[in-house]
Amino acid sequence: MRQRETMRGLLCQWCKQPARSPAGGLVFLESTRADVATSSATVRTSQPPVCLRHASKAVERCSGLVKHGAVVLLAQSAPVYGVLGTRYEYVDGVIRALEPVEEPVPYGHHALDWILASQLVRTLRAFTVISLADLNDLTASALPARNDH
Repeated sequence: MRQRETMRGLLCQWCKQPARSPAGGLVFLESTRADVATSSATVRTSQPPVCLRHASKAVERCSGLVKHGAVVLLAQSAPVYGVLGTRYEYVDGVIRALEPVEEPVPYGHHALDWILASQLVRTLRAFTVISLADLNDLTASALPARNDH
């Protein structure tokens, strides 16, 4: 439920506050294992965005990002694409679960009638791949100093 809420509202996956950065984009983190094609015009993701305050923490604490490395995408556009979930079929009066879909199914596709969605997927467009150092610079310049004791 949290994944769908944060993706639908473009909220930070950590604090559930608006994730749009003062730099004018949305920060999405992907594992290098996801084979994000940095030359691609679009990327589909089920990972909710993160706000600048929590981006570095997410990179440090997400086991997949720690293990495989992180790609930081600053996206200007991230429209909803479709869903991931479990397919079902109706045969001989019985509804039966099939394997989960491996590729996102776009909204409007006829197969959606038989999918129980578990994750919302967005398409990232007009994005820039930035380094973790660039992300830290963005964070330092955009956030007010905090005095946490």
